[in-house]
Amino acid sequence: MREKIINFFKKWLSFVGYTTTVPMELSNQDILTFIEAMKSVSGYDFSEYTEKSFYRRIEKILVDNHMDINQLILKIKNHPEYLEQIVKDITVNTTELFRDPETWQILKYQVLPKFQDLPVINIWHAGCSTGQEVYSMLILLNEMNLFDRAHLIATDINSDVLDVADKGIYKYRAISEYIDNYNKVIKENPYNYDEFNDIPYTKYFTVEKVDYTIRVKPFLRKKTIFLKHDLVKDRNIFDRHFDIIMCRNVLIYFNHNLQNRLFEFFYENLNQNGCLVIGKHEGMLSPIANKFKKKGVVFIKKE
Repeated sequence: MREKIINFFKKWLSFVGYTTTVPMELSNQDILTFIEAMKSVSGYDFSEYTEKSFYRRIEKILVDNHMDINQLILKIKNHPEYLEQIVKDITVNTTELFRDPETWQILKYQVLPKFQDLPVINIWHAGCSTGQEVYSMLILLNEMNLFDRAHLIATDINSDVLDVADKGIYKYRAISEYIDNYNKVIKENPYNYDEFNDIPYTKYFTVEKVDYTIRVKPFLRKKTIFLKHDLVKDRNIFDRHFDIIMCRNVLIYFNHNLQNRLFEFFYENLNQNGCLVIGKHEGMLSPIANKFKKKGVVFIKKE
């Protein structure tokens, strides 16, 4: 039955004009061949991405482009611009304003106050995607009177999402979820329910109902440097160490070996008592975990 369905699907695609092969099965060797082809023509290394996630991404790319794996490899070898598009399709870009409010509450009440006496606070958002997290940090810094002392760098492997982040224009449909997160972090105090800060959302965003967009105010947009950076192969290109490194919901797509190397990399590039913030579904195991003090998903470099 399954084979009949697959053959019917292929015939239907051919009938409506798709003449290329639709991938139904990918072997481990197919994936390895693709990874080696990417490394040989570009330097991008996906060999330590988690297998299931990477497999799903490649499978979707093949279906969307009506190709088999050999056709895909041939095209990336012959068309550099297409290769860059495939890299963008492989990487996952999901983020939102004040995602996981509990994390931001820990930053607000337990972490950031420790940096109040620093003349400069260096912050790196690694894997920043479309930038909502960067603007979340800037809003929080502004409310804590730390904005002027903060120097922010935000990076991603995907140049398209960096362009979105730099423009700071987002779809209006996300506003209800954004406002709910904003209220939990900026207006409410989970440690003192009697405290309420009536700071309007419009202090930082302009809602354009004509074109259904939310626009970040210019004073926030001008504060951050957005750069392309590959966490897998690029080292510290910034000529500085950091007090805070945000790398949330990125490491989950890497295997344990690569995660541990990146934890070591982040540790080496944090200032003393600096903190690394990761996603709530991500974790850190010994021995590198012994070099940090843990507060939820915030890992503070030990003295």
